[in-house]
Amino acid sequence: MTRFVFSTPWLLLLLVLAISPASAWSQEKQFPQRIVSLGPINTENVFLLGAGDRLVADTSYCVHPAAARDKVKIGSVMQLNIEQILSLQPDLILATGLTSPQQVAQLAASGVRVVHFSQPSGFAAICAQFLELGRLLGLEDRALEIIGQARNEVRAIQQRVKDLPARKVFLQVGAHPLFASVASSFTNDYIVLAGGVNIAAGQRDGRYNREKVAAHNPDVIIIAVMGSEGGIGAREKEEWLRFAPISAVQNRQVFVVDPDIICSPSPLTFVKGLEQIAALIHPLKGQ
Repeated sequence: MTRFVFSTPWLLLLLVLAISPASAWSQEKQFPQRIVSLGPINTENVFLLGAGDRLVADTSYCVHPAAARDKVKIGSVMQLNIEQILSLQPDLILATGLTSPQQVAQLAASGVRVVHFSQPSGFAAICAQFLELGRLLGLEDRALEIIGQARNEVRAIQQRVKDLPARKVFLQVGAHPLFASVASSFTNDYIVLAGGVNIAAGQRDGRYNREKVAAHNPDVIIIAVMGSEGGIGAREKEEWLRFAPISAVQNRQVFVVDPDIICSPSPLTFVKGLEQIAALIHPLKGQ
């Protein structure tokens, strides 16, 4: 009988190979490894969790972080190429509140797991969805760490503005037709947490008009509409500047902000947007 004699280092190596790789491999494999994101919030959240290497495709609107631009594009947020998505053999598809229900059903019918994240109603919902995604990807601890950081930063901003006079704010999130931030949208939290008063909070939906804005006479108008990089935001600002009776216009308090930050936030991007809006509602003296 042939006898094999192993030295101590070889025995240790065999033990490592026998235990660690197999268990690590099986643990990794139980979580999705080929993800397709159907919207910017989901894409940014995947990257923020450190799982960008698992993302095989996203949409043309997914531009944050910069690495998201290099992924295969499967259409826009509302117009998707179903055949292309399925050809990528995903094991998880992340749908959004803007994904067509028919397309969600079509993708689910193919046998691929589809998880649908609705449009978040506030900062708390943004954090809850982020935690759910972290659990889906096996990255719950990382998600909890990020959420804790975001909550601390939001509290710091609230503390900074809590004794300042509340100012009336109109946050525009759509141009044609004119759309306002309302209480049921997470964008309302930008105003409330920054110490402002949302003049459109009482609206059931976001459809608005300039005359109604003028009647509420906001102190600040903030424009966050998709396409601002192509000049839509600047044109909207020019339109507002024609409404001279509005306090925001008289005091040159009409601003255009990046819609990619304001309208598609991860927990940390929400903090970034909140910082910007808080600074516009309550500018430092001398600014």
